[in-house]
Amino acid sequence: MKLDVELGDIDLNDVPAHARRLEAVGFSAMWTFEAAHDPFLPLLAAAQATEKLELGTNISVAFGRSPFAMAQTAWDLQKASGGRFHLGLGTQVRAHVERRFSMPFDHPAARVTDYIRCVRAIWNTFQTEAKPDYRGQFYQFSLMNPFFTPGPIDNPDIPIYLAGLNARMCRAAGEAADGFHVHPMHSPGYLRDVVCPAIDEGAKTRGKSVADLDLFAPVFAVIGDTEAERLKAEEPVRRQVAFYASTPNYRALLEYHGFNSLGKELSQLMRQGDFEAMLTLVPDELLAEVAVSATQAELPSLLRTRYAGLLARVGLYDPIPADAAMGPWADFTARFRAAA
Repeated sequence: MKLDVELGDIDLNDVPAHARRLEAVGFSAMWTFEAAHDPFLPLLAAAQATEKLELGTNISVAFGRSPFAMAQTAWDLQKASGGRFHLGLGTQVRAHVERRFSMPFDHPAARVTDYIRCVRAIWNTFQTEAKPDYRGQFYQFSLMNPFFTPGPIDNPDIPIYLAGLNARMCRAAGEAADGFHVHPMHSPGYLRDVVCPAIDEGAKTRGKSVADLDLFAPVFAVIGDTEAERLKAEEPVRRQVAFYASTPNYRALLEYHGFNSLGKELSQLMRQGDFEAMLTLVPDELLAEVAVSATQAELPSLLRTRYAGLLARVGLYDPIPADAAMGPWADFTARFRAAA
């Protein structure tokens, strides 16, 4: 199991030095996310500043870019990083895709499966100069000339991860992806009983199994050496859980754990803007399922025990600030490796 880290919302000029620090203390990969900033630019800066650190998006919004634009950016990053890039894709939700990106969103699981296959067809033409002839349900790639071809690279096999939570998107990952980005709003039981079987079902359609895909999850962590510290650290985690649980996408997880009405209750409070009431509505039992609570010294081995046999990669949901002291994180990664 590899230990990864999320890149926070830091100034682009600070990324090279921060990436070097993350690499030096022993993290395996650094992931960016698409929110207020482009997710790819920090990865280019990090690629030029590091030698071993793997780099990827968790996630880039697939439907916000055409397959060709996505393929071209990923190809250039793979070359710049010497083969260390991972392309993590997600569908986002209809409102954002249609009203923020001005792009179509119909049949998202089938569409993103077609999208991934189209991206791979484009990469194949980049690498081999094969005549483009991809014609899928939603996307096509049938025109190319040498002026637009970047040419072959040394590491053309770029892993594609797909993000999701519900069974249909998990199945889509099995059908087309190399890895799966588990949503931070998860539990080991939900992974074992819902996510992994759905991925396996999809993987069987191409002669593979869930074991052939790398699963990565950022984890909600309540960290503190005393009870008082953990109580203080718990509030932002509980707030994030309440926010996610208030949207319909997470109802399946809530129902799996027996909280059938909680999602609707939280949605109502969200509409009313009563965020403090939302916090009190999150049951301790749910928090215990979707978050870990430990001292920083205990956490590395706890992560390994909690996700043994489920994940290939794990990390913490909260990024490490650019101005953080790195000594404790060097100890953290060392403890994680020692717990193997």
